[in-house]
Amino acid sequence: MKISYEDAGVSIDNGNAFVEAIKPKVKETFNENVIGGIGSFSGAFRLPAGFKKPVILGATDGVGTKLRLAIDAKRYDTIGQDLVAMCVNDLICNFATPLFFLDYYATAKLDVEVARAVVSSIAQGCKEAKCALIGGETAEMPGMYNKDDFDLAGFAVGMAEEDEIDRSKFVKNGDLLLGLPSSGLHSNGYSLARKVLFETLKMKFDDKIQGKSLIDILLEPTRIYVKDFLKLKPFINALAHITGGGLVENLPRIFPKGMGAVIRKHHLKTPEIFYQIGECVEESEMYRSFNMGVGLVLVVSAENISKVLENSDAFIIGEVVINEGVVLE
Repeated sequence: MKISYEDAGVSIDNGNAFVEAIKPKVKETFNENVIGGIGSFSGAFRLPAGFKKPVILGATDGVGTKLRLAIDAKRYDTIGQDLVAMCVNDLICNFATPLFFLDYYATAKLDVEVARAVVSSIAQGCKEAKCALIGGETAEMPGMYNKDDFDLAGFAVGMAEEDEIDRSKFVKNGDLLLGLPSSGLHSNGYSLARKVLFETLKMKFDDKIQGKSLIDILLEPTRIYVKDFLKLKPFINALAHITGGGLVENLPRIFPKGMGAVIRKHHLKTPEIFYQIGECVEESEMYRSFNMGVGLVLVVSAENISKVLENSDAFIIGEVVINEGVVLE
């Protein structure tokens, strides 16, 4: 008896059905710069005009063990936004406008409905980030993953002016630091959060924190800051995406030599979930592992503060000082 690919655990028909299922959602992300449709060997994108010294920037990321929670809870309608956010929020820190996005979805056995929900949420994230989803790869790999498990990776490409990429040269002593609120944990620190909440504190998905279920809080999608960036760009000296490493490790990445920051902890708008986790974790470790309520930090000159505050939900959290590193007060 002959053996087929499906006998080996890979369904070509399911793969084709999945592509057909996601086409409408993917097309919703297209703009005038997308060339061609879905199904070619690669995605094509026309470079936008108006740049004097254009530079292409790329960013790639995943969503870490937040994906474990989404799979365990069978909640697939937001995790794609996390994937997009983790990539495009990095691009804007180099003043790059996101252009397009690619995704990689790998699983043991393709469940068309699950995959469609995930890619639909990726498409929604792309719409929020004003970038086109021009391609992706779905890999069915029995033996590499457990039955219901899958993994995600994202790849974003943006464009910036060459002399605007290195933001550290625009940061000055006395500049103020403004935070844009996070929507929660975003996509960092979940291995620690899961250990504390579910193993140490023995909490359950349905347990309530301030009236909201724990799983809803943990799966709240990462905020995408592209629209904020495009609106506030003229008033910003530098940006830092607060991901793994927290405020203390991400802020120094945008400072020139000899400059640091003072952050006033009582100015942060820290959600309750961080205090719950903090019951079992040293404060210094919390600030190195989580965003503590600040998803993006803006470095702003004093004369531009009112413009930023009037046109966003930003709040002042500290200032740039002559010093190495970040001091928490």
